[in-house]
Amino acid sequence: MDKDMELRSVPNQFGIHGFLKIIKKENPGLTSLAVGTDLTTLGLNLTSTEPLFKTFASPWADIPAKLEPEYTIPKCYNDRQQSALKQSDFTNFQLNTLLYIFYSMPKDEAQLFAANELYTRGWFYHRELRLWFTRPRDKVPLVKTSNYERGSYFIFNPCTWQLSRKDNFILDYDKIERMPPVPRD
Repeated sequence: MDKDMELRSVPNQFGIHGFLKIIKKENPGLTSLAVGTDLTTLGLNLTSTEPLFKTFASPWADIPAKLEPEYTIPKCYNDRQQSALKQSDFTNFQLNTLLYIFYSMPKDEAQLFAANELYTRGWFYHRELRLWFTRPRDKVPLVKTSNYERGSYFIFNPCTWQLSRKDNFILDYDKIERMPPVPRD
């Protein structure tokens, strides 16, 4: 059998089996890579009872491997965690913040708190359109019945993040979401 063929027949020629073949001088052409090299010059302490991988960085490194990586933890990670938001905190938020919380935190308690505060400020949510509405100040509906009202409204569009005014809009009361119940502080 050919020497190259013999080396290829080793299942893991670049692993420990291939290295053993070199050390045992079964392949004399490659023995100069390992035989005669003092492994302690590469930083290996062969008498150590500890695993070598902890101190041996590589054959080309001049210094041993460091046990801990060099990094610093930002100071803010060591600060104590802020307490969770309470319903009373939402009274201080601007309208844009409340709308952002409502649309970006679905199924979260913060979404309920934001919706509750929007209702408190005179906004109401249309279930079908999935938009927030409010009446312009000092404007009353042109027509008001027990089922609907028609008038002018400001509508918040979350796709454009803008308020637009709709005049002569018919608002069905059965399509308006009720104010959500939220736990009080």
